[in-house]
Amino acid sequence: MNLKLWISFGAAALATSAAAQDSNDLVLDGNAFLTEIAAPSHMENVDTIYSGWRFRTSETQALQSDDFDNPGMIFVDQAIDLWAKVDGSEGKSCASCHENVEDFAGLRPTLPRVEEGELVTMENIINECRTERMGAEPWKWSKGNMTAMTALIGLQSRGMPVNVAIDGDAAPFWEKGKELYYTRVGQLDMACSSCHEDNYGTMIRADHLSQGQINGFPTYRLKNAKLNSSHGRFKGCMKNIRATPFKEGGEEFKALELYLASRGEGLVVETPSVRN
Repeated sequence: MNLKLWISFGAAALATSAAAQDSNDLVLDGNAFLTEIAAPSHMENVDTIYSGWRFRTSETQALQSDDFDNPGMIFVDQAIDLWAKVDGSEGKSCASCHENVEDFAGLRPTLPRVEEGELVTMENIINECRTERMGAEPWKWSKGNMTAMTALIGLQSRGMPVNVAIDGDAAPFWEKGKELYYTRVGQLDMACSSCHEDNYGTMIRADHLSQGQINGFPTYRLKNAKLNSSHGRFKGCMKNIRATPFKEGGEEFKALELYLASRGEGLVVETPSVRN
């Protein structure tokens, strides 16, 4: 069955059985996390935005609600070791320059951002430190060391609201990301908006479609038992609609990341989140 027809069929079949999202509250260490908020003014077709956590089963939600049960924290522990590990020709580790990873609190909510005319993500910042300061090889975008480190750094901002700049120097990148979000591609002739704006809350492949918010990335997926980068998820979505994916870390996905981050403005960082 054509995927678009499948979604339409699923929406009708579930009209009386499955809610678009639950009403549960995400609580971590006794603190309530905001998972629902009025959509930012630059969003045109959605009134309320929801964290992807709200679309998950109660069992999956429970994993994220306790750091001892959250499987993503295993990789955070690995990143703590990497933080102190000397690597490269300069005989340095991350800790050589940045003594406390806690000092990066507030970084994750502002990324991607423009630096010297270029849109940069956390992965770019990490690899610049590795190559320019440590004399080490860059890490691959979605591989284990990189996703572990982005989770560790992102964790320092957990609970802080997403607030990326989309004006000034960032405006053309944001516009490019928006265009990509609404452009239909692939054999199934679908855009990001086809699922995450027009059909969120409906059931597909035994799971509810979310709004595609990225405030929880990198996220641990039960499907592949590892941390996943946002660009890795973008790549997977494009493959699902039979389109040729853009390059992870390429200009297209970085622009799309900025646009998607802006769609979640006001939601809080949940890194590392747990998803199906």
